[in-house]
Amino acid sequence: MSHNIEIPAVTLQKSNFFKLYGGILFTFVIAGIGTIASDLPLFDKIGAMLTSILIAVLYRNVFGYPEDIRTGIQFSAHKILRFAIILYGFKLNIDIVLNQGGLLLIHDTLSIIVAISVTLLFAKLFKGEKMLSLLLGIGTGVCGAAAIAAVSPIVNADDEDTALGAGIIALVGTLFAIGYTLIRPILPITAVQFGIWSGISLHEIGHVAAAAATAGPTALTIGLLAKLGRVFLLIPLSLILSLWTRKNGQETAKKAPFPWFLLGFLITSIIGTYFPIPKHILSVISNDIGPFLLAAAMVGLGLNVHLSNLRSRALRPVLAMLIASIVLSAFSYFTLWF
Repeated sequence: MSHNIEIPAVTLQKSNFFKLYGGILFTFVIAGIGTIASDLPLFDKIGAMLTSILIAVLYRNVFGYPEDIRTGIQFSAHKILRFAIILYGFKLNIDIVLNQGGLLLIHDTLSIIVAISVTLLFAKLFKGEKMLSLLLGIGTGVCGAAAIAAVSPIVNADDEDTALGAGIIALVGTLFAIGYTLIRPILPITAVQFGIWSGISLHEIGHVAAAAATAGPTALTIGLLAKLGRVFLLIPLSLILSLWTRKNGQETAKKAPFPWFLLGFLITSIIGTYFPIPKHILSVISNDIGPFLLAAAMVGLGLNVHLSNLRSRALRPVLAMLIASIVLSAFSYFTLWF
């Protein structure tokens, strides 16, 4: 004789509440720890997001995945991620890009083409994983981890690839930014040219700011303008990737809905550009809230990373991305005179 045990609805509601909000809180706590730790020596060189990912990966491989709160962790990794990308749009001043960055947009377009094509070319030669290589190429060419986070749901990348890509791009970009500052004094270029070079070739906005600032405020301004052009090009690139994914087989197409969060990204860009919002409010949204939520989302992704897979999966794509970064730096440097 079998007995069916009924679980009270209230108990189920409490359980679901804990799974969702407990998981979200967990990612927020680790992101908070990562943000605080990023002010410490050494960690201040890699930033809050990468620090948060490293903590998440360490937790995953020491204590295992917290299955009891998986629902909330996945919510952070996917839903909050998209919201963070929407807030990222406040960083983009469309008016400045279109009115002052016309020539820079040409450089930016070439940078994206070179970065993605060279990364994929060498990944193919090295027999590296295609998806991780694609994400690294896009991150190198556009705007680092934010670009990887934006295109991952469009190209159906899994969480581990997204987390690996974001962490790798942040780390390598930091090394390149340091390298740029070290070689700047021996380069036969002006401060403005150095700013442009940084803006059209370095990986993250933070990397551009860190490197270009060493050449003065004018170099910093023109460097950020060049970088904003690459952020702007994330919109058409994402639409192209969306169309490509839809046409890449019927089964894949069903899994690739239109990336509506990019519409939100465009709307926040327009609001931040043309609406009279106080600068301090925009600063809090784009420099504090947005990056924190993106760090929390990356925690959710980082908890999926198995260190045992890192060497076998990431080594060849990383090598391809390093070569592409070097090629991009050299290519963009020589285009300064054209």
